[in-house]
Amino acid sequence: MKILVTGGTGTLGRHVVGLLRARGAEVVVLSRHSGLVCDLLAGDVPAIDADVVVHLAGGQKGDDVATRNLLAACTGVRHLVYISVIGADTVPLAWLRTKLACEQAVAVSGIPFTILRAAQFHDLTLTMVRAMAKLPVVPVPGLRLQPVDAADVAARIAELALGAPAGRVADLAGPAEYELKQLVRDYLTSAGKRRPIVPVRLPGKVGKAYRDGHNLTLDGDRGTRTWAQFLAAAQAGDVLAR
Repeated sequence: MKILVTGGTGTLGRHVVGLLRARGAEVVVLSRHSGLVCDLLAGDVPAIDADVVVHLAGGQKGDDVATRNLLAACTGVRHLVYISVIGADTVPLAWLRTKLACEQAVAVSGIPFTILRAAQFHDLTLTMVRAMAKLPVVPVPGLRLQPVDAADVAARIAELALGAPAGRVADLAGPAEYELKQLVRDYLTSAGKRRPIVPVRLPGKVGKAYRDGHNLTLDGDRGTRTWAQFLAAAQAGDVLAR
């Protein structure tokens, strides 16, 4: 089986590529810097010669355009797997609305597809709380998260890519739900830092969506690696303070 992976050099993509190759798949990585070099947003996408496309590439802007450009080049592709985000249709953030537009483009493309929505990765959660903790006083909105490990998501993506198209499958979140203030406290403890934490209120529709838990899944699948396990590994690797 020949599988093309977009974003194969990223946090999630590296895991997915390794898992697929370990299962005997012929994997081609499409990225802007290595493998099949291509800028999806620019639209210079060559004809895709693959049985399966795993679309993991993404950015803060233009994902919908990039996805449509990719889909137009997928002549003959038998299965497209797309990674999206929990809350794409319920949290009114521009980035999430773009992810929803990508889902809709995939669904009407005529290509058999599988869509997996995942929660925020541990890596991104660490980046967020680390940036917040650089302030002398840490303002923390009252919201809840279900961070999931990238390796857990990769295992599910690889499984889906090697299987039959399944439409939108069950969401995937981490094994536990946390208040953001707890995630910040856990990071501060692991990093050996002391900071006062001040609760703040997210305004508007976005704040209400987060307070109502629209970024969470109650009945989806769950990963196995916990936030505490991730922090311990990050501490051992000396990456907490970067």
